[in-house]
Parts: sequence; structure tokens; C-alpha cells
Amino acid sequence: MSIPPLVLALLDALEEPALLVAGERTEAANRAARALLGPRLVGQDIRFAIRQPQALDAIRTGRPGRFEVIGIGGVDRSFEVVLTALEEDLLLVRLVDRSARQAAEKAQVDFVANASHELRTPLAAVIGFSETLADEAPLPEPVRRRFGEQIHAQATRMMVIIRDLMSLSRIEADRFSPPRAKVPLCDLVRDAARGAALLAEERSCSIELALETDNAFVRGDSGQLRQLLDNLIGNAIRYGCHRPGGRIRIGLSSSAQWHRLEVRDWGEGVSARHLPRLTERFYRVDAARSRDSGGTGLGLAIVAQIVERHRGVLHIRSKPGEGTEVEVRLPRD
Repeated sequence: MSIPPLVLALLDALEEPALLVAGERTEAANRAARALLGPRLVGQDIRFAIRQPQALDAIRTGRPGRFEVIGIGGVDRSFEVVLTALEEDLLLVRLVDRSARQAAEKAQVDFVANASHELRTPLAAVIGFSETLADEAPLPEPVRRRFGEQIHAQATRMMVIIRDLMSLSRIEADRFSPPRAKVPLCDLVRDAARGAALLAEERSCSIELALETDNAFVRGDSGQLRQLLDNLIGNAIRYGCHRPGGRIRIGLSSSAQWHRLEVRDWGEGVSARHLPRLTERFYRVDAARSRDSGGTGLGLAIVAQIVERHRGVLHIRSKPGEGTEVEVRLPRD
């Protein structure tokens, strides 16, 4: 069957993989289809292109319709197959990739489950201690005070988790809106270092500033950039100063294109298998240690979202026993 050149051109203009099928023979395939299913499709039996049984049966009937299948172009890939009847017994077969949507839906389900788990643990402690305090049986004053302190600590933990969740939500809502304010990075770094001084003192940790420039400005959201610095510095102190006498270094330098913020510690470090997942929500290398340190598992996820909104680049480098360095590159103003 001869396919008019205009039809072939329109087929190639489609972004999704598309085939023209007559009976059980592939008459044409666009570039996306050849990239997904193989280069030698035209003139072959449709089974050379598509081996998924449900899709094959539907194509052979020649009737219009749409349905989702898994197994075309990869074992776990999900596609919506759209069948449109054309003239001369031709059937247009379009494959709309739904893998990203399914991944997003799974991420949302996992996020809700993780958030529920993180909140349920301190909430159970609050309920247990408060029920004991509400009991009519008298309690010794030291016990009553300890229970009250635990209720306060667990309620504070829930508040921190909720605060971080709300921060993530606000940042994601603004991620397509580039910030416009002119922000002096040097001042921001110094303020963040001063703000972390008390936590550093509690951990017997020193903060070293290495600012190679005093004239670093970015177009940004000062509140979000301060939150980014607070999270990076707080993580470095909590997990990098695990013994007295530890130190962290906060660096700021510039190149022709970027301003580079670097937060470095010399703590225990992280193995390579954890690095790709550190910016996932609620992901923890050591869950018990993270909770004991006051972490929510959302700090680096917030950092990643802020960097994305500011059109920047995030790099995390770490080795066990050598510490961790987090580098944030922000475009020069």
C-alpha cells in the first residue's frame, strides 16, 4: 500500500510513537515508533513491532478504541494504546507513554504513607502519655514532669514535620515562577552561620567561613535561600559533628556563570548507594539516628526543590569516613 507523503509527514510530526497498520502489516512508522520498537518495522507483520497480546488482539480487529497496557517497549513501561480507523482499511495506532504518570501516582501514594507513618509515631506517644496523666491515679512529681516533657517533645516533632511539609508544598506551588528579588549571598551565609551557632555550640562543633567574594548576588527568594542554608548547615552539624571538636566549612565562590555555595563536614560520610536517594522525601540513611538528631527526613528534599526553583544545580559528594560536601550552584545575577 502506498502512503501519501503528506500523511507520512503528519505521522512524523506526532511526538508519541505512531504506526499505520493495514490488517496485520505495518505500512508506516514515525521516528518515535522506530526509536521505541526498532528501525525495521515498515512492511513487516505487526507482531515484529508489538508483542503485547491484548494490544495485538485489538489491532487485529481493526476497531477504534483506547486502553492501557504494560509491556510495550519494556517490561515495566505503561502505554495507552489509541486506535483510530482511517480510510482504505488503515488503522492509526498511537502509543501514549503513561509511565511518568504512574511513577508520579506511586510517589504520591508513598509520600502519603511515609508522612502518615512519621506523624503516627509521635502521635502515639502523645496519646499514651496523656492518657496516663489523665488517669485518676496519682503520679509522683518526677514521673508527671517527665511525661509532660515527652508530650511537649513529641508534639514539637509533629509540628516540625508539618512545617516542613507545608514548606515543600509552597515551594512546589512556586516552582514554575522564577524569583526576581536581588539577594546578597554573602549576607545570607553570614546570617545563617550566626543562626546555627547555638546548635554548633551544643555539639561542640566549629563553623568556618570561606567566602571568596563579597559581591555575590542572585535573583532569588531570600526566605527560601535562607531555608536552604539552614537545612544544609543543620545537617552538617547534626551528622558531621558526631564527636566533640568537629568542624564544618561554609564556602562561597564565583565563576563566570555560577555562584557556588559549599557546605562541607568531616563526619562519617555516606556510602555511594545512598547518594541518589538522599533528596527523596523521608529517606534516611540511618532512621534511628536521624530521629534522635531531630531530623525529619525532608531537609534535602526541600533543598532540592529550592535549587530547582532557582534554576540551579545540586551536587552531593560523600565517602564513608571522609565526610560529606554539598554544593549548590546558582546562576549569577
